[in-house]
Amino acid sequence: MATNSAPSHFIETDRGLKIHYTDHPAIAEEKGAVVFIHGSGPGASGWSNFKHNVSAFQEAGLRCIVYDQWGYGLTDKPQDIDHTLEFFVDGLLALLDGIELPAASLVGNSLGGAVALGAALDHPERVDKLILMAPGGIESRETYFAMEGIQTMVKHPMGSPEFTKDVLRNLLTLLVFDPQDVDAELVDERWATLQTQNPHVLATMAIPDLTPRLADLAHESLVFWGTEDKFCPVSGVWKLLQSPANVQAQLVNQCGHWVMAEYPDIFNAQCIEFLSR
Repeated sequence: MATNSAPSHFIETDRGLKIHYTDHPAIAEEKGAVVFIHGSGPGASGWSNFKHNVSAFQEAGLRCIVYDQWGYGLTDKPQDIDHTLEFFVDGLLALLDGIELPAASLVGNSLGGAVALGAALDHPERVDKLILMAPGGIESRETYFAMEGIQTMVKHPMGSPEFTKDVLRNLLTLLVFDPQDVDAELVDERWATLQTQNPHVLATMAIPDLTPRLADLAHESLVFWGTEDKFCPVSGVWKLLQSPANVQAQLVNQCGHWVMAEYPDIFNAQCIEFLSR
């Protein structure tokens, strides 16, 4: 398993809250900056989501910023603030301001995809290109909660006594098509991170359906979706393809919710080609 050897950094925001990130410089001549925005769920963190991708992007000349969103990883976990899309986007903008990046390309999966879309729609000048993997925020709450993965995630609330390591392992297997992609090392990694989380982030998460606003999307975008996704319905890809922006989509067969981890070679190669154009 790839380990994050980059030193931890923290940005203190105007709210008095700290955001954790790691900065991975381009190995070749720098051709731009990419910010990776992770999804939600028990034990989630920026590095856990994107550890199979960063080095390939670096080798292609891209500076990579990997951060933990509010409530996750080593970033602060406020319990007196609702975790709305606006709050998550504000965290991303605070990160960009803190590292003095006027704009960057955004790579976001699930919740991170919704945050990337929210930033692109409300602050288009801060976003270069978009790479989305099964993004949230483009279906109703009822549609998401009808999905097997979401139902399983809320059945045993994070932080409750019944949320055991075996429950976590079962949940992780629903994120992928091949259960062998979930090994003991991954379970241990997510379980350790989970011990620092609290249930407030999931209990107060409120992400609106951005479908009506996709007509305003102006950024060139590359979208990935696994055909066996049990968290975000693959039909959402057609909503993005109907936007007026230049949107390309890649459906990956025998793949679940984690394209970037299940098929990293395909994902990395296509993203680098897209960002290099």
